Amino acid sequence: MTDTTTGTPTAVAFTRAATALELKRGEFDLAVQLGYIRTTPGRTAGRVGVPQEEIDRLRAADGFPDALRERVRTVGTADAARLISASPGRFTRLARAGHIIPVRFYLNRYRAVVWLYLAAELKEFAARHPELLDGRLPAALRAGLDAGEDWRGRNWRGRRLGILLRQSPGPWARAAAIASLLDPVQVAEVVDDPYERAHLERLRPAAPFGRTEFPAVREITGRLLLADDPDEILWHRMSLALAVDDARASGPAPRPDGEWLRVPHPDSAGRAPLPGSGSGTGADTGTRPGALSAPVPRGVPDRTAPGSDWHLPERAGRDTGGRHRASARRVSKGLLARLRLRKPSPSSPG
Repeated sequence: MTDTTTGTPTAVAFTRAATALELKRGEFDLAVQLGYIRTTPGRTAGRVGVPQEEIDRLRAADGFPDALRERVRTVGTADAARLISASPGRFTRLARAGHIIPVRFYLNRYRAVVWLYLAAELKEFAARHPELLDGRLPAALRAGLDAGEDWRGRNWRGRRLGILLRQSPGPWARAAAIASLLDPVQVAEVVDDPYERAHLERLRPAAPFGRTEFPAVREITGRLLLADDPDEILWHRMSLALAVDDARASGPAPRPDGEWLRVPHPDSAGRAPLPGSGSGTGADTGTRPGALSAPVPRGVPDRTAPGSDWHLPERAGRDTGGRHRASARRVSKGLLARLRLRKPSPSSPG
């Protein structure tokens, strides 16, 4: 079915689409985020819907609706441990070590973070790694846990960033998605121009949780959105610098007076020349490696392509760590100089 005026497929609103697919709204939203349900722009600007053809395709699939529901079913620690025939303590240790990646979280009545996991991924992990479900854990894994490693927050942020990048409509929106993982001080150290920072802030993705009037809840959930490990922070700083360079090439950030602004790259002392000073053109004319299409921290599956075939990593950092390091090596020396010459303030985590 298509719109006779535009010739584009008819977009069904999310509420109607969820009802047609016999999914609860939370299940439907998760299916859209994970790329299981294809969406299309709606008739109103900024609105998104589901093509009627997509609904018909999903309804005609084998096992509908139970098969689709199972793909987005989430479980907490206790149910997850039972699902993979492991103790809750063993499951928590595997999750902290980065073998099992959360897809959501919520705060319980005691304001403790409760992580949720995809049941389908847990079954796949148990089938591929039965040796990790019982007995003594590998020495390297135990050493990391004894040192206090906990990859759950970092891996959840990486997974969320992959979803945001896949849904971003353009280069500036992609840069804003990366910037949302850094605190304002970190962003200011990478992005010199205040108009560009304001533009990134306007495009900042909405938080994945509802608004709350409780400051303590806002503080806890807001903290989970920000990178907190030095390696993670540096990774996202490099990714943001490259993403902003690509966004500038596509079109500069708007100024309030309607003019446009291009900010030159900093000089060797880490300072950005003032516009009109003759010390820069505002554009990088040198050769630069291509921007990272999806900056994925260690242990995070790449979900930037709908329907991509991927597997959980055998060990946090083994499958994706090599790609991380290879991508980082492609970053130019000038970019590293830009990031390192900006001395973090004492309050900055990086």
